[in-house]
Amino acid sequence: MQLLGTSLIEEKKSKFKGFCYKIDDLKEIKDILNSLKECNKKASHIVYAYKAFNTAGKSDDKEPSGTGGLPLYNYLEKNNINNTLLVVVRFYGGTKLGVGLLARSYLKAGMMAHKNPNN
Repeated sequence: MQLLGTSLIEEKKSKFKGFCYKIDDLKEIKDILNSLKECNKKASHIVYAYKAFNTAGKSDDKEPSGTGGLPLYNYLEKNNINNTLLVVVRFYGGTKLGVGLLARSYLKAGMMAHKNPNN
């Protein structure tokens, strides 16, 4: 596994920390997610999507369906990005964002982590 890039955005006091990893084995995904959960204990949600080795997965981590993992997965699919895990850690800021802004925020954090290597 290799951390390729990170990002940080803020929307209405919620913070979204994006991480982009190159993965060499599917087992690394669970290790990365566990490590991020351990390092971000105050996080409200940790959403992710991956495409690797002819398989794919995603999770909204209890956010409204389709607002977290799906936008990240669609970004990977649309851009034909493989062997990659995108993770966005959200710290809730006290104001609900609505489904549209929430999905755009997750996508923006994930895209920025992918496009801005080694931030």
